[in-house]
Amino acid sequence: MAIPIPSRQLFIDGEWREPVHKNRTPIISPATEETIGDIPAATAEDVEIAVEAARKALVRNGGKDWANATGAHRAKYLRAIAAKITEKKSYLAKLEAIDCGKPLEEAAWDIDDVAGCFEYFADMAEAFDSKKKTPVSVPMDTFKCYVLKEPLGVVGLITPWNYPLLMATWKVAPALAAGCTAILKPSELASITCLELAEVCRDVGLPSGVLNILTGSGPEAGAPLVSHPDVDKIAFTGSSATGSKIMTAAASLVKPVTLELGGKSPIVVFEDVDLDKAAEWALFGCFWTNGQICSATSRLIVHESIAEAFLEKLVQWCKNIKISDPLEEGCRLGPIVNIGQYEKVLKFIATAKDEGATILCGGARPQHLKKGFYVEPTIITDVKTSMQIWREEVFGPVLCVKTFTSEEEAIELANDTHYGLGAAVLSQDQERCERLTKAFQAGIVWVNCSQPCFSQAPWGGKKRSGFGRELGEWGLDNYLNVKQVTQYVSDDSWGWYKPPTKP
Repeated sequence: MAIPIPSRQLFIDGEWREPVHKNRTPIISPATEETIGDIPAATAEDVEIAVEAARKALVRNGGKDWANATGAHRAKYLRAIAAKITEKKSYLAKLEAIDCGKPLEEAAWDIDDVAGCFEYFADMAEAFDSKKKTPVSVPMDTFKCYVLKEPLGVVGLITPWNYPLLMATWKVAPALAAGCTAILKPSELASITCLELAEVCRDVGLPSGVLNILTGSGPEAGAPLVSHPDVDKIAFTGSSATGSKIMTAAASLVKPVTLELGGKSPIVVFEDVDLDKAAEWALFGCFWTNGQICSATSRLIVHESIAEAFLEKLVQWCKNIKISDPLEEGCRLGPIVNIGQYEKVLKFIATAKDEGATILCGGARPQHLKKGFYVEPTIITDVKTSMQIWREEVFGPVLCVKTFTSEEEAIELANDTHYGLGAAVLSQDQERCERLTKAFQAGIVWVNCSQPCFSQAPWGGKKRSGFGRELGEWGLDNYLNVKQVTQYVSDDSWGWYKPPTKP
C-alpha cells in the first residue's frame, strides 16, 4: 500500500529552509508515471549558505566544534542515527521503493545496511581516538617524529538514485566519523529518503551544520558544490561521464576527489558448476535492483560445453521472475527509475538487435503492465565484443552472453573493457578461482557469488570505474589528512651555522 510522500525543504544548518529561488522538482512514480510529490531544487545560492554552515560547524568559537571532538563523541550521534534508522525501517523502505522502483524486500535489505554502516563507522570513530597520532621511527635520535590524521574539512558528497539512502550513508557515515562536516547532494531522481535522513539527524540532535542536505539537479546544485573554493573534497558515485566532468572542475582548484563510477562487470561460469546455483547467481548479479547497479555482472562468459543447458535454465527462470509494482509481495523486478533511463535501456536492446545479436528472452515491456517504466529481464546472445551492448553500461535488466573454450580466453574476454569495478568467477576448482582472482582487472572480485558487499571491506574500481575506495578503514581514510610532525629534541644546537669567533 502506498504512503504519502512527506513535503520537505532543504536541510541547512540544522533547519528546514526553502530554496532561495523557491523552485521545486516533481517526483514521478516509476511504477505509475504519476506525480506523487515534489522536492526542493537548490541552486548556487543555497550551496553558498550550506557551505558557510558546514564551515562554521567544523570549528566553532568556544571549542564546541565537530572537527576537534573526540571520536567517542561523534560515535554517539552515529549510533543514535543507526537506531533511529532501524526504528523507521519499514517506513523508509516503502519510501525508497516508491521513489526509485526498487522491490520492497530489497529496499528493506538496504535500510538494514544503512543502519549497519552507521554502527560500523561509529566503532571506527571510537577506535580512531587511539590511532590519530602515530609515532614514526626515524634514523636520528635528535628528532622525534609522528603522524597526525586530521579531518579534511568540509566535504561535498554527490550520490546516485539506485541506492539512494545507502550510497549516501557510504559517504556520510565515514565523513562524519572522521570529523568532517558535509553537504550531501543526492540525485534529483530519488531524494526522498535522503531528506528523511535530515529528519533523523534533527531527532537525534546532530549539531547544526554538521550535515546539510541539498536536493536539486547536477548543473544547478552539484556543479556549484564541486567548484566551491571552501569545499575541501568531493566524493562522487555515478556515471563515468559525470565523473570526468567533476574531475575537470575539481582540477582547477587542485581539489581531491573520490570517484566510484560505472561498470561492465563479467561473470565467468566454468563447466564444473552446479547449474542451479550458478543460474541464481547469474540472474541475481545482473537483475538485482532492477539491473540498475554499477557493479552488475552483466557480461556472462560461459563455457561452451554447458552454454546451451545453462541458457535454457536462465530463460526458464526469467519467465518466472515476478515483475510488478515494487510494493507487491514477491516482486523481484520493479520499474526503471524514470522515462529517460527506460528509453535508454530499450534503445540499447534495439541497437543490439540491429547489430545482429539475438534477443533470447525479454527485451520489451511486460504485457500485463500497461503503465510504469518496466522492462522484462532480457538475455542477449550472438554478441560480438565490438557491439555497444557488450562494451557500454546499460543500467537495466539486460544480460549479454559470450562463450569460451579455455581459461585464457575467458580471462581475455573478462578484461576486454574500459571498466574495472567488479568481476565474478563460478567454479568448483579453487586453484582456478585463485588464478582468475589475480588475473581480473577489477577492484572487487566475487568467487562463487555475485554482488555481496560489507561495510568492513573496501569498495571501488580501476580504469574508467574510478579510483579511491569506500567502506572499511579505507572509507575513513578518504576523509582524513595525513600530517607529518617532526620535533628537534636535542639540547645541542643544530650546527649548520657557526657564528664567527671574536678576534
